[in-house]
Amino acid sequence: MPTLIQAALLGVVQGLTEFLPVSSSAHLILARLFFGLDPDRFGLPFDVAIHIGTLLAVVVYFRRDLAAMLQSLPQLFHPGVARIGQAVSIERQDVRSGPEAARLIWMLAVGSIPAVIVGLFFGDAIEEGFRSPAVTAATLSLGAIGLLAAERIGSQQRNEESLTMAEGFLIGCAQAAALVPGVSRSGATITVAVLLGLRRAEAARFTFLLGIIAIFGAAVLKFPDMLAVGLGGSAAGLFAVGIISSAIVGYLAVKYFVQFLASHSLDVFAGYRLALAAAVVVWMVRH
Repeated sequence: MPTLIQAALLGVVQGLTEFLPVSSSAHLILARLFFGLDPDRFGLPFDVAIHIGTLLAVVVYFRRDLAAMLQSLPQLFHPGVARIGQAVSIERQDVRSGPEAARLIWMLAVGSIPAVIVGLFFGDAIEEGFRSPAVTAATLSLGAIGLLAAERIGSQQRNEESLTMAEGFLIGCAQAAALVPGVSRSGATITVAVLLGLRRAEAARFTFLLGIIAIFGAAVLKFPDMLAVGLGGSAAGLFAVGIISSAIVGYLAVKYFVQFLASHSLDVFAGYRLALAAAVVVWMVRH
């Protein structure tokens, strides 16, 4: 298989699985194993590149929300905007503005704290100690159980604006746990959000906005690794193909996944995770 096709394949895998609750890190690990891809050519630096692609995808999709948040910065410290233990109840809008957008900034900041702490102090240890098929099979299965439980326990009556800061922090803890391959950032955060009573589509929307900070932070931390391999020659071409393919597929994944969740359950993704975990176990036994 030509290397450019391999780069596009991994970009598609990243773009699709970054936002679906099935774990992008697990799929990238398994894709390299199943297809026998060169771990040096398609290692961590390439992962950084395709994460940049998915970052571009989610930023473009939520561009109006992000613009509204930027415009609300002067109100960020307005009294009452950052009420830690209280929720707000206002009419749902497609794009937030004013105090609502300012409060969302606080929610995302608070929700990002756990991932920042875990990533800075334990990120390298997690990268080295948990990137294995066995761990991936276990976390895929546990994540599936979480999705099934959320569907059956969560009331799914609340909207995003009803979240308290404490609940935002709890969702952020779920995002931090997703640093372990196979957990899935969107899977863990959507599971916790739905367990807290959010509707599925609302949970996904908050998850993706929260993920912007996490993906950006991870890309910044690992960007020196990408520079270390150089951006000239064939490496630049591979990175470009990976970024473009992950950006295009990632945008489509975000758009249609949110629409899908408005009227469909998470069970299909739980079933997929269990099937993939079983496939990994079979592969491990045979190898």
